[in-house]
Amino acid sequence: MKLLPIAPEPSMPAETAPITTWRRFAGEPLLQFVVVGAVLFGTYSFVTPKTEESVDTHRIDLTRDDVRQLAVTWLAQGRPLPTPKQLGSLMEQKVTEEILFREAVSLGLDRDDEIIKRRLAQKMDFLAADVAALDEPSKATLAEWYAKHSERFALAPHLSFRHLYFSLDKRGDASREAAASAIPLVSGKPVDSPEVASIADPFMFRNYYGDATPEQMAKEFGPEFAKAIFDLTPGSWQGPVPSGYGWHLVWIDSVEPGRVPAFEEVAPAVKAAWVDERYAEVKQNALREMRSRYIVTLPTVGPEDLQNLQVLAGTGASIEVSAQ
Repeated sequence: MKLLPIAPEPSMPAETAPITTWRRFAGEPLLQFVVVGAVLFGTYSFVTPKTEESVDTHRIDLTRDDVRQLAVTWLAQGRPLPTPKQLGSLMEQKVTEEILFREAVSLGLDRDDEIIKRRLAQKMDFLAADVAALDEPSKATLAEWYAKHSERFALAPHLSFRHLYFSLDKRGDASREAAASAIPLVSGKPVDSPEVASIADPFMFRNYYGDATPEQMAKEFGPEFAKAIFDLTPGSWQGPVPSGYGWHLVWIDSVEPGRVPAFEEVAPAVKAAWVDERYAEVKQNALREMRSRYIVTLPTVGPEDLQNLQVLAGTGASIEVSAQ
């Protein structure tokens, strides 16, 4: 058998060599990983806003809104519209304040400062429950809520009355007897006549009260007097009624008993109360969610730990409960 010679492989054209080399490199897993990583990093940098670390901390830009806020604060103090010179001074003060703030933060002066902690905590407290996030309640919602809380809006009884005062300081123990003896002297006479008024002693406050409530009378005359006058019948001199000042004869003009108003009478107050309750609820939920992200360790405090607090207070030392 005659063997045929093996034909040599055809040579590769010179212009296709770089393409083949590129395909060989493109097939390398390491190169693919680097390329994909570079694309992902570039995309993230493009779509992600700059963080505070990348912000130029040595650049201060006041906007027109900032200037308007400065002017509003100025006007809120009862002053006229600021002049250009005054406005320039306000802007300089704002810039100075911002510079001092940034320099203080850079020095760490904001750390372990109780006033700053309380201020920031207060701001977070406001942010935790933004009233703007609350839905506007419908009339039906408010009416349903009012039906469950109507006792909170109950109107207290109130009355109109006049009184004759018999001073305990002036008459001593005889003041009660003097008041009781005056009833037949004033009966049948016009209640507002000078003759009736002359029988009693001058009173330091008023002789006539209109639309008085038990709470108001308790503050001015004492609880015993307030309770007694709301049990009296209108249209005659009655008493003697004791107070913190002495004894009184009382004439009731009119009495309006306490009642629960209709929803329409107190709708604005109901809405305000509903918003307050919802605000507190949203705020509590927000604080509960924030607290769940922390591990809090509290010490066990005994009576011995609370000794000598006056000494600590005198030295300006503070006792803190730390959270970890």
